[in-house]
Amino acid sequence: MIDFQPKYITFDCYGTLTAFGMSAVTRGLFADRIDADQMEDFLDDFEAYRIDEVLGAYQVYPDVIKNALKRACALWKVEYRDTDGEQIVASVPTWGPHPDVPDALRTLAGSYPLVILSNAADDQIGGNVEKLGAPFHAVYTAEQARAYKPRLQAFEYMLDQLDCGPDEILHVSSSLRYDLIPAHDLRIANKVYVNRGYEPSVPYYGYHEVKVLSELPALLGL
Repeated sequence: MIDFQPKYITFDCYGTLTAFGMSAVTRGLFADRIDADQMEDFLDDFEAYRIDEVLGAYQVYPDVIKNALKRACALWKVEYRDTDGEQIVASVPTWGPHPDVPDALRTLAGSYPLVILSNAADDQIGGNVEKLGAPFHAVYTAEQARAYKPRLQAFEYMLDQLDCGPDEILHVSSSLRYDLIPAHDLRIANKVYVNRGYEPSVPYYGYHEVKVLSELPALLGL
């Protein structure tokens, strides 16, 4: 049980609530340029460049994707086509929730205001949130914050908008790198790691760990 009553439960969106479909789309686009036995390494490099792109000055989300993909293509010495990044960006609003998410969110929403903090553009996340099937008090994006997670500015923007302190929220994410490590650095003590297998568990960062979101209501006594 989590011995804490949060003012808000805040969530990462893509990967945590919404099933992250970027690798599947990229795999299909590059099947003619990357050998099947090397595809996972290419996808890992694309991911690494996405992380690097969001750590600098703010740029719009489509440029994050396109610039990261161009850098991965340059590293692998394969052709980058302008349509590659465009198709990946266009796919984002079509992604739906993980199966364990909608019922859990509806249960949580009956007792707590739910908030999303996402590395997204305003014009793409609406469809994803609608597919989650639960009411949200607020949805904050990198476009609004002018900064992407894991930059602390993104979290500071959310806390300022909510007019609350780090000690008043419960933050939930499937990513240590983007969410739970910076949350720890901001002294957000109450955190939940939804371990979907993207990253290894690192208990040092002080969180409750669940395998699926449907385990969270019980942790809060619901």
